[in-house]
Amino acid sequence: MQEKSTLKEIQERFDNDVERFSNLETGQQTTLDASFNMQLIAEGIAALHPAGAAVLDIGCGAGNYDVKLLEHIKPLDITLVDLSKPMLDRAKERVDAVNVGGTSRIFQGDFRSVDLPEQSFDVIISTAVLHHLRDDIDWRTAFAKFYSLLKPGGSFWIFDLVEQATASLQELIYTERYGQYLTSLKDEAYRDHVFAYIEKEDSPRSLMFQLDLLRETGFRDVDVLHKNLCFASFVAFK
Repeated sequence: MQEKSTLKEIQERFDNDVERFSNLETGQQTTLDASFNMQLIAEGIAALHPAGAAVLDIGCGAGNYDVKLLEHIKPLDITLVDLSKPMLDRAKERVDAVNVGGTSRIFQGDFRSVDLPEQSFDVIISTAVLHHLRDDIDWRTAFAKFYSLLKPGGSFWIFDLVEQATASLQELIYTERYGQYLTSLKDEAYRDHVFAYIEKEDSPRSLMFQLDLLRETGFRDVDVLHKNLCFASFVAFK
């Protein structure tokens, strides 16, 4: 396996891509069912917290999920965390424009080391972030931190790239079927470009690995919302 991207390299890539990621259609075109999952998660959070909530968005990017959530419930107390300062600035600008009566604050850095108060959030959102974690210890440490940040009864919402636990199914679902989807967006060269930066930058785990780890961490209930090939959304409750 080739050497993976550093956090600095990941940060620099997103620093230079704010405009694209401020638009769901351009920023998430390689992600299957991106808008569907955004709507599903926003509606799920609103159903559980109709009176508002303290929300933590890990790897918030340009704030798409927060803006969508604010279409359903407001005001909200929103904390935005991202490696990229330009992304954070754009997210806060977009959130503040619609979060009338609410509050927002930003933290630049790796969510694993950002100093956030424990048991302070009703909701944590993590979309297209966890695949940047590396070894199993990294995953366990991250999930333990998420658990510690949630209030009792809080919920953790995830949408991300996942792999299959079985090699032959990974070949079918990721290389063949997802590869066909990427080719349909442009051409085979584009497919190869996307596969190359995933190989360089990402270390996804299977959906079952993550569901099991959530339970092992202490989450009382875990539920799958949606899965299409190599992308899945799911939720866990403290």
